[in-house]
Amino acid sequence: MSPALEVVSPVRPASRTRQQLEVVAAPRPARRARQRVGPRWREWVLARQGNLGFAGVILAGALAALSAARTYPLLPESVRPVPSSLAGVFGQGGIDLGFGGMVVVLGLMFVFYVAMVRGADQLSARTVLTGVACLNLLVLLAPPMLSTDVFSYIAYGRIGAVYGSNPYLFGPSAIFLDPVHPYIGSQWVKTPTAYGPLFTGLSYLFAPLTIAANVIAYKAIAAVSSLVIVLVVWTAARLRSLNPVKAVALVGLNPVIVLYGVGGGHNDLLMLALMLTGIYVLLRQRQRASGALLVAAVAVKLTAGLMLPFALARNGPGRAGSSDRRALLTGAGITAGVVAVFSLAVFGTAPVHLIGTLQSIQSQGGLHSVPGLVLALLGHVALMSVIGLVLEAVLVACLGWLVWRVWRGELDWIRGGGWATVLILCTTGLLVPWYVTWLVPLAALTRDRRLLAATIVLTGVALTTL
Repeated sequence: MSPALEVVSPVRPASRTRQQLEVVAAPRPARRARQRVGPRWREWVLARQGNLGFAGVILAGALAALSAARTYPLLPESVRPVPSSLAGVFGQGGIDLGFGGMVVVLGLMFVFYVAMVRGADQLSARTVLTGVACLNLLVLLAPPMLSTDVFSYIAYGRIGAVYGSNPYLFGPSAIFLDPVHPYIGSQWVKTPTAYGPLFTGLSYLFAPLTIAANVIAYKAIAAVSSLVIVLVVWTAARLRSLNPVKAVALVGLNPVIVLYGVGGGHNDLLMLALMLTGIYVLLRQRQRASGALLVAAVAVKLTAGLMLPFALARNGPGRAGSSDRRALLTGAGITAGVVAVFSLAVFGTAPVHLIGTLQSIQSQGGLHSVPGLVLALLGHVALMSVIGLVLEAVLVACLGWLVWRVWRGELDWIRGGGWATVLILCTTGLLVPWYVTWLVPLAALTRDRRLLAATIVLTGVALTTL
């Protein structure tokens, strides 16, 4: 054969022995298996993080409620140890978590809350609503938790209804021989009432009751208000084409709302129930009823007045907006007149001192505020008074800007009210944990992820720092 026609066979690599192939190939399946285990475990958790977070929130909240009577840090400072009359249905049951245990429980509750909110799409309506009802009931049946404010409510009612004095002029020190006086927080002994005439008048009705009965009454009002808030948030979320289950989970299982709001019997929840109902009926175009409810909320606590400018600006200029504002102002004006007549009849002109009382309270914040905490970390606490004035000016300017954006149609009015609340919480001279409850329902009724993130951060700050 000619050399030109020769077929050159391809060169084959040297074949490997069976032992060599086994040595080379053996580790590869093991690595693949290890690589699959991690992602599968994470996928399993992520696929169930909503339910896992929900279970964690319920368990942590239940543990706090059941152990409150024996865990001093969970009790108001004035009821340690807790008298049997105030120990709640569970009495001395549960365990003493101690300070470290309380921090762990609250920290875990917050972590589970974040997981639940992130995975809220995995939750069913029945699960969330049942959990909200059960957790509220457990906290209602526990002793008063984490705040002495409920005893101040009792004292203000007794100052007027029992002793014939005026709670807008005198603090609990005026009744130092009364049985409720030892339960008042030391910081508030000389402070007159800082609440609206509607709530202060309500406290007169409970004045003849025992201290224990008063505590149950105020906690029951807070629990019912919490459930009203959940119902309103559910219906309003559906009206705004939002996920109602996520909105309700965000609000009804918020640790600050449950433990501080319901557990402490705070009137902030009554104020929120009225304010949110006013927001809902305004979404249904019932302007006069909305104005009446918003003013009623202000008559419980002045904070609710923050939403009025945003409600008035919601439709902007034009004939439709003018008609909307007239109807809103009509309802607000009529209710304000009724409240004014009631206030004058019961308290005289003393409620004019309310603004001065609030200013005095805010000046006592110190480290219990975002500016105070930041200045303390920087070593410039002496600048607090100057910084406070600057922040007040910034707050007014920012609130005006937010209302202007709502007026021009550039910002949703509930979202604007939410960001206004964030500004107030971050600039106020005194920030106590239950103030965060003002923000949570507003964030639940918007699609703003940054507002939601701010709400979660402030919830964490309230639980772990304040």
